[in-house]
Amino acid sequence: MGKNIVVLGGGVGGIVAANRLRKKLSREHQVFLIDRRSQYEFTPSYLWVMLGWREPNQIMKDLSRLNKKGISYINAEVTKIDPENRLIKTSLKDLNYDYLIVSLGADLVPDAVPGFSDAAYNIYDLNHLTRLKEALNQFSHGTLTVLISSVPFKCPAAPYEAALLSDYLLRKRGMRSNVGIRIYTPEPLPMPVAGLVVGNSIIKILERQDIGFHSTVKAVSIDAKEKRIVFEKGEEVGFDLLLGVPTHRSASVVKETKELIEKSGWVPVDKGTLKTRYDDLYAIGDIAAIKLPSGMMLPKAGVFAHYQAEVVAHNIVADVEGGSKTEFNGKGFCFLESGYGKAGFASGNFYTAPTTTVKLRSPSRIWHWGKILFEKYWMWRWF
Repeated sequence: MGKNIVVLGGGVGGIVAANRLRKKLSREHQVFLIDRRSQYEFTPSYLWVMLGWREPNQIMKDLSRLNKKGISYINAEVTKIDPENRLIKTSLKDLNYDYLIVSLGADLVPDAVPGFSDAAYNIYDLNHLTRLKEALNQFSHGTLTVLISSVPFKCPAAPYEAALLSDYLLRKRGMRSNVGIRIYTPEPLPMPVAGLVVGNSIIKILERQDIGFHSTVKAVSIDAKEKRIVFEKGEEVGFDLLLGVPTHRSASVVKETKELIEKSGWVPVDKGTLKTRYDDLYAIGDIAAIKLPSGMMLPKAGVFAHYQAEVVAHNIVADVEGGSKTEFNGKGFCFLESGYGKAGFASGNFYTAPTTTVKLRSPSRIWHWGKILFEKYWMWRWF
């Protein structure tokens, strides 16, 4: 009998998993992808929108295009996950499954820090980035602040890219001497899970551009009217333009599925197979919690969602139609845009013990063009 494989979430992981399953499974088996959104947004290019290098419609694809590939896309809200009965409830209809892949990512919760929504441009929101482009083009003096509300957050390089690209734009406009740029984060150093060498290398890149880095500080509130951030220990700092990373939490429907989550609210999985405590249920990408040998958690990044999706799809096919299985090996990479047509490139293995083995290659035009080609290839390949 044919199997029903259901994928929750149309982000990087969900799209790759659904594509791989549809390509490798015979048509007697059905592949469903459910997402409340109607369009996919290529998040690695978000900050290019901030600079005017991309228009929003250039980095978006209609999820209904997946139907042409034989993937049944359902534009609906997932309202309940019932692992015991292998049942998914949505705002449109209910679905039974034989295999389930949860790839719902992380929800953004700006109001977790009072005042954030009124004061900050959310760098993970495409509408905010469109408005931020205009704000940056008009900004001529004062303090530009990048605030990381809490950890964990997806795409660990993004806030540092936002600071560097803002610096680039202001220098290009001849306004940089009138503007101070600062970063405030609860992290001990940038991208700490990548190790001391990478973190300190990023700090040096920031210092060369005269960008202040303030670590181990946690915002508790923001006064939008007075333009002040209040931190946990009572310290206050002012700002004139605020770029923010909002608090990230697991999707509500996942948090309500108590049998899936750990205390943190994320879904613990086997680090190799991405299985949850249920053999037929997998969690990949930002929603998954994987503890590394260092004691830290695997970062939330699209590259991991992609590779994990490949592994899970392969193993489901092996279950259904026979064949050998594989495991996720912990390898990943990311670009670090720095402006001037250059980008750095970090890559390595996050599963090595006792710490990760990650190397950061210095910003160059090669890596910037590599990211451009990656964007074009990815959007073509999966849609």
